[in-house]
Amino acid sequence: MEKQNTVNVSRIIDQSTLGSFQWGIFVLCSLCLIMDGFDVQAMGYVAPAILREWSIPNSALGPVFSVGLFGVLIGSLLFSMLADRVGRRPVLIGVALYFSAFTLLTARANSIQELLAIRFVAGIGLGGIMPNAMALVGEYSPAKIRITVMMIVSTGFTAGAAIGGFIAAWLIPSFGWRSVFYFGGVIPLVIAVLMWVWLPESLQFLVLRGKNVLRGKNTSNVSRWLERIQPGLTTGSAPNYVVQEVKKEGVPAVHLFREGRSGTTMLLWVLNFMNLLNLYFLSSWIPTVVRDAGYATSIAVLVGAAVQVGGTIGAFGNGWLISRFGWVPALSACFTVACLSIASIGQPGLPLALLFAVVFVAGWCVVGGQPGVNALAAVYYPTYLRSTGIGWGLGIGRIGAIVGPVLGGELMTLKWSNRQLFLAASVPALISAIVMLALRDAIRRTPAAAPVQLPSTPASSEAAQRIPT
Repeated sequence: MEKQNTVNVSRIIDQSTLGSFQWGIFVLCSLCLIMDGFDVQAMGYVAPAILREWSIPNSALGPVFSVGLFGVLIGSLLFSMLADRVGRRPVLIGVALYFSAFTLLTARANSIQELLAIRFVAGIGLGGIMPNAMALVGEYSPAKIRITVMMIVSTGFTAGAAIGGFIAAWLIPSFGWRSVFYFGGVIPLVIAVLMWVWLPESLQFLVLRGKNVLRGKNTSNVSRWLERIQPGLTTGSAPNYVVQEVKKEGVPAVHLFREGRSGTTMLLWVLNFMNLLNLYFLSSWIPTVVRDAGYATSIAVLVGAAVQVGGTIGAFGNGWLISRFGWVPALSACFTVACLSIASIGQPGLPLALLFAVVFVAGWCVVGGQPGVNALAAVYYPTYLRSTGIGWGLGIGRIGAIVGPVLGGELMTLKWSNRQLFLAASVPALISAIVMLALRDAIRRTPAAAPVQLPSTPASSEAAQRIPT
């Protein structure tokens, strides 16, 4: 009887160096996130043009902002659990095609009622992208740079939102607001085709789920992709693939509260709620607030884009701070600065240059802080819970994202001044900073916390360190 050769998939990936195969995965996931960010933020950029064309009050668009996010909430919960059952690859391809179709339909809307219906359905597809892209990137990253890679790739969302501002500022004056959604609907079709051809499934998922399906002579999906990661790898004719985790049966969401995870899970949910409330309040209303202050629509859109530009750059900066000082010191300081910068946005008589600056800083801390929260969830939860852990955190956070734009619209209806609006918006950032401090003890009390390495830890050392706080 032939002796099986045991191949530790996790160890091979953890000790690998990044090659073209892994870079290709990261690029495809980044492209997904770029179009995700573009589509989610597009409504905020086109809002001033829609308000003018349809002659409706600002508050009328509040429900449109929020209903799309309610769809994202549902999609985050459903598609993250589905991916932990059927795989990251089919879910990512499916949702890319799904939201592409409904983004194109958005361009055909002619009333608030149509926008409400289309944006809700489109949002369901959008909700499946972030948790699965982040999970797949983490599962193909070497241990020593996993956090850094996830932070960098996750900036695709904020980069897409920022790029959307510049594209909208170019398209709207010449082709109208509908052209923004035509652009945002066509590109994902191309990305879906590229993923169909080149995107692999998570190797850890295949091993845990027993989906080591043979392709051709003695060559499985797992061995085929492992050889792309480590050329020349010899697995033998009957390899026994293993990972450094076990599979747990049952509803994935239930496991978020088992093995000592309850406290950390709840705090991560609060953190997502507060930060995404702020993120979508700022993203949705800053262009309209700036336009109402007397600036041209193109200037208002560019100020709105400064939130996303700050977030894109901030994600890189925050990634370095996390690797240097740890999650808690870096992100608690980040959200404290966010509180101060948001409060400054609404101060009367702020010069345009200074307005750009404080909006940029707010974007750095709020938008750029969210990838850190996502990466923390990705390294905290094990493979069989990773998409669910990220997705449910983001799903609960989407409740805050729904509340933010609606609350902003209602406060404007009550004639709150800009100063009052942004002072109120600074409170969730302060709560986020406090929650980050509480997370230090919660993570340390979790017996089953996933071991990870700091980005600066040499690859030769064992991954015995817990999440650095």
